[in-house]
Amino acid sequence: MTLPSRLPGGGAPASAGERGSSLADILERVLDKGVVIAGDIRIDLLDIELLTVKLRLIVASVDKAKEMGIDWWETDPALSSAARRDELSDENEQLRHRVAELEGRSDER
Repeated sequence: MTLPSRLPGGGAPASAGERGSSLADILERVLDKGVVIAGDIRIDLLDIELLTVKLRLIVASVDKAKEMGIDWWETDPALSSAARRDELSDENEQLRHRVAELEGRSDER
């Protein structure tokens, strides 16, 4: 019978199943609560600001993001077919208005 080798700290090594469940637990917790990572990168030369990059990263579930008031993917035409339809509908309405305006001018002549 072979016993698992001990880790330097005295604890037994975690099996793959334990690591998987703890990783899943951590991921579930992160998505449930949300994590915000923020940072700024600033490049100056002789006290003159040349470049500033502001980084903001939010990791959360869709439900948590909506709860926080973040729902930009619902109004982005590249990500939402409903938003794309709304954008096309607005454009169509503007074109109809413009055509009606132009037809009204041609009737006056």
